[in-house]
Amino acid sequence: MPYATALLRPLLTTALLGVLAGCASVQAPATPVEATVVTKAVGYLAADAVPASLALVPAPPVAGSAGFALDEQVSREARALRGSPRWEQAHRDAELGFPEGANQFSCAIGLDVDAGKTPALYRLLERSRIDASAATRAAKHQYQRSRPFMVNGEPTCTPDDEDGLRKNGSYPSGHTSIGWAWALILSEIVPERADAIQARGRNYGESRLVCNVHWQSDILEGRFMGAAAVARLHDNAAFQSDLLAARKEIAAARKAGVGSSRDCAAEESVLKIRPASAL
Repeated sequence: MPYATALLRPLLTTALLGVLAGCASVQAPATPVEATVVTKAVGYLAADAVPASLALVPAPPVAGSAGFALDEQVSREARALRGSPRWEQAHRDAELGFPEGANQFSCAIGLDVDAGKTPALYRLLERSRIDASAATRAAKHQYQRSRPFMVNGEPTCTPDDEDGLRKNGSYPSGHTSIGWAWALILSEIVPERADAIQARGRNYGESRLVCNVHWQSDILEGRFMGAAAVARLHDNAAFQSDLLAARKEIAAARKAGVGSSRDCAAEESVLKIRPASAL
């Protein structure tokens, strides 16, 4: 028996190593963020803690209603900005993939977000975008609202994204939910810059109007769902831990004199341009 065991041991070891190698080669499933963005990151919230968009937002405005008339008016005003610096900013704002997406609020907070130098802040933004996106998903799937470019036949600021956007409902806006969630979170971390941060949250959503990929009502309910997601996040221990750590990172960066590497004066000037009827 000892002899048989000795003979089998190398075979068993080899088999076990093969199984472990196979497990290591299996990649974690990608998590959807928005129509054209996936990530290996995971959100803070469990599925049953994500706000229920179908219970929280009304059905989108229908053709012929006063609500849809406003949607169309704002869309016309926003599309008039095509080809302008505001249109180019809307193209930049469409980027939700990390690491680029981590710095959408760089000017508003006065600091670049870096996975190596501000890891907690980077993680906070990366994980919370999953939760804010998830908060819009049920309503998007239920209503499958056609996006403006599908109705008016005019270009978007992200033509390469259009195929994915056609398959993803317009209402509520996922980008806006994420941007507003970030604005609320960052306002807590950097309260002395809260006005600039919240203005950035608003115009980040409005970039989706300028881009011709969302209606005004998509934007308004996207903000609502972003706020709902942040309310749930405050009951999450991991989120609270990262929030505290991010606050310390920013304080240290401020003390060291670190700032944003973007042309913030130019960005601020461009972002003041808004569709006249936008709420």
